[in-house]
Amino acid sequence: LILPLTSGYLARSDFLSLRLECCPLVAQTASFITPLGFVPAVPARSKHELSQPGALADVVHRAVGGVRLLDGTIAPADIDRELHRRLHVSSPWLLPDPIVPRRVAWVQGREDLQSIRRAFEAAAALGIKLVVLDEPGHWMQDDHGPGAHLREAFVEVDITPDRGLSGRIAAAVRAYPEVVDGIVTISDVRLAAVAWASRELGLPTESPEAYDIAADKGRTRMLEEEGRVAESGGGSGEKESFVLACAEDLEPLLAESRRGGGGGGSLLTFPRIVKPVVGWSSECVARVEDEAGLVAAVRRAADRHATSPTPSTAVVVEPYVAGPEVDANLVLLDGEVVFCDISDDFPSEADRAGAGLWANFEETQNVMPSALPSAEQVGIREGLLRSLTAQGFRTGVFHCEARVRNSRCTYRADKQDGIVDLVPQTQIAAAAATDTHPDNESVDVYLHEVNARPPGYLETVAVLLAYGVDYYALRLLTAIGAHHEAPRIRALSQPFRDGPQFHLSLLMVHQALAGVMRTRDPVGEFLDAHPDVKANVVDFNSRKKGGDVLVGPGASDLCWVGFLSVVSRDSRADLLR
Repeated sequence: LILPLTSGYLARSDFLSLRLECCPLVAQTASFITPLGFVPAVPARSKHELSQPGALADVVHRAVGGVRLLDGTIAPADIDRELHRRLHVSSPWLLPDPIVPRRVAWVQGREDLQSIRRAFEAAAALGIKLVVLDEPGHWMQDDHGPGAHLREAFVEVDITPDRGLSGRIAAAVRAYPEVVDGIVTISDVRLAAVAWASRELGLPTESPEAYDIAADKGRTRMLEEEGRVAESGGGSGEKESFVLACAEDLEPLLAESRRGGGGGGSLLTFPRIVKPVVGWSSECVARVEDEAGLVAAVRRAADRHATSPTPSTAVVVEPYVAGPEVDANLVLLDGEVVFCDISDDFPSEADRAGAGLWANFEETQNVMPSALPSAEQVGIREGLLRSLTAQGFRTGVFHCEARVRNSRCTYRADKQDGIVDLVPQTQIAAAAATDTHPDNESVDVYLHEVNARPPGYLETVAVLLAYGVDYYALRLLTAIGAHHEAPRIRALSQPFRDGPQFHLSLLMVHQALAGVMRTRDPVGEFLDAHPDVKANVVDFNSRKKGGDVLVGPGASDLCWVGFLSVVSRDSRADLLR
């Protein structure tokens, strides 16, 4: 039984089950409190006092929650060690001041409950009432549906991501009969509209202009280039990247480059990356090795969103950076990083030499925590904070993708078992009798993109399980405003003491062929057939199931078949095996 030694108000009512999830000693947890409730302290008592009639019953009655251990052989010292690690006092679950009930409008309810359940449950545990704004007929509209108990109301709104969306959101919130304290979405194409609607209504929000920049990979890249030139003291001002308004703008640039190169050459260097300025899931992102490939990739990228509700034919062309790629998630509070996790984004098909023009950059697996040197991880955190600040952000949850251009590590396959992982460059240099780069060289972080929202559902859940930090809860609180919710944001940004509870690989299963899926539940059936793997899987799902159409790996609209979150408490090497 968990007893409060101080009085206060719980930051979230399900903190016990949240922090003890995947604990190897625990079979079950239960919370005995309600959201926003006051918790009175239990005075410390001696064994003699507890032996008096009724004393123990009084203490038990005051428990905030209970933990049922896996079996009766677990030593008290072991469970105490786990509880101190997960419920340590530096994470103030009990706050001194009352927590005000809040109401948040959530724009776009996602495709099903399984892909958003934890976010909506977080709102309930925080004492936040949700009003879901989405299209008529959405599954959250049904008052008897699977998610009805997790929202206060459903409001029909045309959420097409066009130029009128912010006005429609503002009108719906204004017409709601109760006070709404904030608006939130995790939909990339609706982030800016929600910010503009919040500004119109006087609700807490980051700068809508910042969201506009983050949503545009071209503006993001040009802002990074300006920062790089400024840091170098001005220099020539020459930029590595360029943005095309349409595919037709490429030929004049190529002609100019050929003239500048002289002798039939070109000033353009290869390989390069081509991608639409608007996009997600690495759709239409290509690595090109020559001008012919550049022309074809630019045309494909320009066509991707040409007929979207908000049409765009713009394309960004940038150098291919061969260093290790990372996913980095940052929680900012008034410009301060209060939590950051970094995971290693393993090489994609397009990273392979000679992969070809149509190889894609779909993620293969993300492994947390990162194996990069601590200095490089500090450089990533500081570099991305500068990038977010330059875009205009000060508070929120941000998912960033970047590469370390001059990393001391690179991916190599082990000569004995063939398993790929990061290895120090010094090992390779020693084997080749070559010098490594100087010790005083600073970390060069090359930002690919900023997603001004939590990572995708799979990674958000993975971070929650590994570190004990819930990005959805933090995003809801930042939507209410740092002025109101700073104590809870700080409290809920505290990870487990001594780091993540295991090494975790978020392993993606991609479409290898086009056709119709015959297997009813591909990932589930795979795990049933391989119980040795299943024992180490903490989360999984099949997105494509029996009867679903697969478009294959070369399609513009990429969609994974399924995923598995595989863990090891022993080591990263054991995890990868």
